[in-house]
Parts: sequence; structure tokens; C-alpha cells
Amino acid sequence: MEMLDWAVVGGYFAVVLCLAWWVVRKNRNTSDDYFLAGRNLGWFIIGASIFASNIGSEHLVGLAGSGCTDGVAMAHYELHAWCLLVLGWVMIPFYTRSMVFTMPEFMERRFTPAARWILSVISLVGYALTKVAVGIFAGGIVFTTLLPEMRLNLGGLELNSFWIGSVIVIVLTGVYTAVGGLRAVAYTEALQTLILIVGSILVTIYGLMQLGGWEQLREVCGSEMFNLWKPLVPEGVQGTWAPVLERNAMGEITKEAWYFNDKYPWVGMLFCAPIIGLWYWCTDQYIVQRTLGAANEREARRGTIFAAALKLLPVFIFIIPGMICFALAQTGRMEGVSHLVAEDGTVVAAECQAAFPLMVKHVLPVGVRGIVVAGLLSALMSSLAGVFNASSTLFTMDLYRKFRPQASERQLVWMGRAATVGMVVVGMAWIPVIQGARGLYDYLQGVSAYLGPPIFVVFFFGVFFKRLNGKGCLAALVVGFAMGLFRLAIDTPVSLGLAGFENGYAEGSLLWIVNNTFFQYYSLVIFVVSAVAMVVVSLITEPPAEEQINGLTYGAVSDADKQKSRSSWTWVDVVGSAAVLGAILAAYLFFVG
Repeated sequence: MEMLDWAVVGGYFAVVLCLAWWVVRKNRNTSDDYFLAGRNLGWFIIGASIFASNIGSEHLVGLAGSGCTDGVAMAHYELHAWCLLVLGWVMIPFYTRSMVFTMPEFMERRFTPAARWILSVISLVGYALTKVAVGIFAGGIVFTTLLPEMRLNLGGLELNSFWIGSVIVIVLTGVYTAVGGLRAVAYTEALQTLILIVGSILVTIYGLMQLGGWEQLREVCGSEMFNLWKPLVPEGVQGTWAPVLERNAMGEITKEAWYFNDKYPWVGMLFCAPIIGLWYWCTDQYIVQRTLGAANEREARRGTIFAAALKLLPVFIFIIPGMICFALAQTGRMEGVSHLVAEDGTVVAAECQAAFPLMVKHVLPVGVRGIVVAGLLSALMSSLAGVFNASSTLFTMDLYRKFRPQASERQLVWMGRAATVGMVVVGMAWIPVIQGARGLYDYLQGVSAYLGPPIFVVFFFGVFFKRLNGKGCLAALVVGFAMGLFRLAIDTPVSLGLAGFENGYAEGSLLWIVNNTFFQYYSLVIFVVSAVAMVVVSLITEPPAEEQINGLTYGAVSDADKQKSRSSWTWVDVVGSAAVLGAILAAYLFFVG
């Protein structure tokens, strides 16, 4: 980093803080204004804010690292931009009619107050285990790569650049989030989206120039890294456990074996990934809160279409730079990245988490580097800001207001700010677990796969099937979350390398099987069990009351509501959605190895 780079970064922070201050002055200090921006956001702000919240640390650090180790395998998750279209066309009409603050509040209206409590608590736990901690951890990785010599001694406690960077990112983000609420988050994220996209495109361009072009990238990486559809058990791969039958020349089974396959087999990507995608994009407070703050249904829908179009970019501005970094290390065309590849030519997965920051450090010229570092910090801050705001909304509106129904608007706002601080502390305490995980993006997808399926089940089944009731919803949530937390409880000691767990569990035991089952396969089991529990319990108990389904399921929407929703979209929305779907199909056809 040269002086010009630091000047660019300083200018970025100045603009963000000025924008946040301008937005804060517009706030009326009410719960509606603080948590949902007065329900007056336009489609551009909504779309840019959704994209910036999603494209955070797990992409700049984790997704680029995945591209360095596994090629385009994780592009499946990015090509789930179609899930945003489901949010806009299918779910938003129900959310806007209900006029709720949170997703758990919608669950209470459709099912029972108990469903709201359970979903609120599990959402807060999930945010602490994933988004907050991952954001903090990724901020530390960026600072470690760019400023490795930074040290600070506090009364005998020496902090390295990792912890200094983590704290800096948290404090700066927490300040404007706690003070300004969703309006400050949304407007600053719109600015950060522009910086992030421009900076990441520059990394891709300069990286390809350093390597020698696109054809050189394909030659070095090989067809396998450009193939989205990975086999169930690639030859010679050792990774996550998947069953395989060994046969002799006559086709007779000679051995039942389990092979470790960490290359994201196509079965998991085809069946599990969409479930997690629909849960995340259509039911998670972290994302949906922006649409709840829309001025009307049309603005909310167009915001999701815009966000879906932006969501197609990460494949080319995050995954591809990670692959370029791998190719540069393989060919020796860039200094400072040789440690990413072992002597035998295989990639060193543990080192690849820094692929994107390494590209910034070694490929970009002075001045441009400052723009991209600003983009890096934009992603880290926007992601954290989004989860801070979502967490404070959940805690305040779903939990605190239940205990203090007479709380004033001012008290609700201040409690939201206090909740932000609490999430920061919990997230920092979880960082050691992530450091022990195989990869940042893998960790995030793993935890999401364990917690997401039961939420997907109760939302989508609840909207499409009016016969399902509150008891079935509780059964699905309790059983599904219990299975997810059971897996996390088994995995965590191994990830941390605690005494007695350095080598995992005894081979062949139940705990060993659970710990070594591929996370997507385990997620599918959770989904099936949760769905069966919800349907069976609902059918053997009484039907839901009329007020619990009126306007909240497809079978109980009035003609007036249908006409109102139909009048909210035009041919522009249809064409925009079709264009996004066409681009997704083109990407799937392009990445076939």
C-alpha cells in the first residue's frame, strides 16, 4: 500500500461516513423508521442493498478461496439468483400484505407465537455462528495479508494485524449501523455496491493480463476446474464421506466402501443447494428486511429483479480471480503466491483463503490497489452492517417487545442499538471455530445447510398448503433444528481440535458417521424429516383457524388482493426476470468443463 492507495481508502471512508451522517439526520427515531427505513425504499436502493449485504466476507475471502481450490464448483450457489425472483414474484405479496417487521412475526401470524419465538432464537444463533463471526474473521484475513507487520501491545497483550483489522472493521461498521438503522445501512450499501463491483472487475482484468489471457487460464486450470457438475466420487479424491460400491470385472459387488469427496458432488448441488438458496433469499430476515422497507409491492419486486441481475457477477469477479491466483502460482508468473501450491503441484487449501487479498497486493498498480482495498472493506462492512441491523430487529421486535409491550419508540430504538453490540461480542468469541474449519465458504455453507431446511419447510409449505397448522410447524422446527444443532455439536470439537478430538471419532461409530457425512447429504435428511414431521402432525391435528390462513396462503387470497398484486407489475418486470433466467442458463451451459 502506497500513499496514493491510502488516500483513496481514506476518501472512501470519508464519503461513507458523510453519507451515513446525512441519512441519520433524516431519521425520526421511531421503530418503523429505524428498523424498516420508514417503509419508503426504492427499487434501486433495495436491489443494491440486498447485493451488498450478501456479497460480503464469505465471497471476497471464502468464495475466491474456493475458486482457488475447487474451481467453479461453488458457482452453483451464485447462480441461484433465480431464488430472488421467487422472492419477488411468489413471497413478497404475502409479506407486504402482512405488514410485518420480521420473518418470525410472519410465522406467528400464519402459525403460532411459539413458532415466532423459536425462529427468532435460532436466527440469532445462526447469525452469530455464521455472518457475524465470518465477517470479523474475513476482515482479519484482509488486514493480515495487506499489513502483516501491524502489531499493538495492550498491557502485555500483543495483538497482531488479524485482530486489529477485525476490531477496526467491527467498530466502524457498528457505529453507523447502530446510529442510523436500516436507512443508513441501505444507502451506504448502495454506494458500496458500486465500489465493490468496480474494484473486483479490476482485479479480474489485471489478473488475466498478468497471466496471459483467458485461454491461458483454461489451459493451466484444466477442464475439471471449469466444470460445474462434479461426479459423486471423483477418482483419487479424498474429502467428505460418500458411499461407493466396488465391483469386479463381472459386475459383482466385492466391497462396500466410503470415500471422502470434498469436490461438491452434483447430487448435493442439484437437490440441497436450491433448498438452502430459497431459505436464504426468500425467508431470511437478513435479506428480506430490505423488501419489507419498500414503498410498495412494485418497488420490492423490482428491487429483487435488480439484485438477481447483480448476483450473477460473483462468478466472474470472485471465483475467477481465485482461479487466476491458482494459475499464477502454478506458472510462477507472480511473486508472493508460490506458497499456494505444494511441491507436487497440488493446491494448499489452508493458504487459499487469502487468494483475493493476495491478488490485490501483487497484481494491481498503485492507486488502483486503493480502489480495490476500498471495495474489500466495502464488502466486509456492508455484510456486517446488514446482519447487525437484522439481528437488532429480531431481538427488539420479536423478543424484547414481547417482554416489554409498553416500551416506547425511543426504548425500542435504543434496545436495537444495544443488541448490535451484543452480537459483536458473541461473534468474536466464535472466531476460533472458523479458524479450524476447512474453508471460510465451506464453513458458512455447512452451518447454513444444518439450520436452513426446517425454516424453508415451514415458510414454503405454510404458504402453499393451507391445511398445515401451528402444531405441524412446531414439530418441523423442533425436529429440524435439533438435528442441525446435533451435527454442529459433533463437528465443533473436531474443528477446534480439542483434546481427545484431534483425530475425530472412532471409525465406524455413529458420531464418526455423522461427522463425516457430506454436509449437503445431511442437510437433505434434515429437509425430508422436517417436511414429514410438519405434514403428519398437521394432518392428525385440527385444521388452522381462518384468521391464520386468510391472505397468508395461496388457497385463501381474496380476489381484491390478487388484483392488487397483479396491478403491481408490468411487461418491464417480466422481461427483466426472463433476462436473468436466460443469463443463468447461459452460465450453466458455459461451465461444463
